[in-house]
Amino acid sequence: MVNTKTLSTRALSVIDQYLHFRAGNAVCSVPYFNNRTVKARAALRADNGKGSPKEILDEVQAIAIKSHASLNALTDQSLKMLLVDNNIGIDCSGFAYYVLNAESEENKKGSLDKHVSFVNCNGILGRIRCSLRPIENCDVATLADDRNSRTVALKEIRPGDMIFMMGGPDNNDRDHMLVIHQIEYQNFVPTEIHYSHVMAYPEDGIYGSGVKQGVIQVLKPEAGLLDQKWMDNNILLRAQRSKTDIKRLRWL
Repeated sequence: MVNTKTLSTRALSVIDQYLHFRAGNAVCSVPYFNNRTVKARAALRADNGKGSPKEILDEVQAIAIKSHASLNALTDQSLKMLLVDNNIGIDCSGFAYYVLNAESEENKKGSLDKHVSFVNCNGILGRIRCSLRPIENCDVATLADDRNSRTVALKEIRPGDMIFMMGGPDNNDRDHMLVIHQIEYQNFVPTEIHYSHVMAYPEDGIYGSGVKQGVIQVLKPEAGLLDQKWMDNNILLRAQRSKTDIKRLRWL
């Protein structure tokens, strides 16, 4: 028997709003935001890699008003250039937060900030900071922490699970994560894993980064995740040089 499982319609809609971001008549993928490069501090969420699609659109509209430009005059290419040139984008944990928050709320589990243990928020001031700015303080390491997620076997994988890639051999790689949005099953055994994430690949250049989707074909269900067929070689290489695990939020 063949069947397919996906995230909720609401969570899939969040992915689509980042993957096919719309402003006026233009459509593009929201670019990857690297805070290490930009060094944003206490900025608007749209300016520090943590903006929702609406917050990003609001910022684009504000830029258009300041420059006396019409959103309807934007092309797909000029919209992407506007986002990149103004350092507007989303990082992988910000993207995952909004998708998983939609899934959690759709499953009547409440918002993520009601569940997450903010591992980097110490002391009274830290706790206040995290309560006021939960999205900004929910990075990959926080979601991957055992207090927030548990390891899942490949055979048990399901939509809403995450693939974490922590560090690298020289610790120069940024922690990264994928959100699994769809699973194909054959006789209840996973055969294809469909994931969404945001990243900049070497060949992307200045304007090519952004939200992407990929597929992992499960050829050996009893083996490890890295023993499967990854259709995107860039992300496979990233996974191979990291500590890579499948994990699930403890309340989902």
